[in-house]
Amino acid sequence: MITEGRMLLTFIGRSITDPTSKDCCTIWDLFTKSLLDLVAEGLVCESDVDSFNVPYYYPCKEEVREIIENEGSFVLNKLEIFEVNWDFEDDVCNENFVLEKSKSGRNVANCIRAVTESMIASHFGDTIIDDLFSRFAQHVGEHLSCEKTKYYVTIVVSMTMK
Repeated sequence: MITEGRMLLTFIGRSITDPTSKDCCTIWDLFTKSLLDLVAEGLVCESDVDSFNVPYYYPCKEEVREIIENEGSFVLNKLEIFEVNWDFEDDVCNENFVLEKSKSGRNVANCIRAVTESMIASHFGDTIIDDLFSRFAQHVGEHLSCEKTKYYVTIVVSMTMK
């Protein structure tokens, strides 16, 4: 990057400082539950689930600010967070919106599938993919019918190289 070059980053984070909050764990808990369903039916080996490690970390706004400031190469122009519903079709502004749990579950599952499918297929084989995400969609739909859940906070950062 050149001096005074601008960088814009967008990534998933969390809204509070506690890294064990629901902000970043619930969706992966439901995903794990879906994998364990396949284990219970003998479609996946438990040892394969145990060895499947996807290290992820969702920072909060304060951590991002601190890292940028401590690193020192950039001037932080803007740092904002946006909350987005798990289901992109869920209209929070529409008081008459009615959740269709199977459709909402599929919407969320398809988003997570787009990000994880190649990793899942590489570790477990591609024969479980459709079944896994079908179960995941059901779990997500059930969850959303009981609790309106925000997706991970989206963090947007604008910086200029010093």
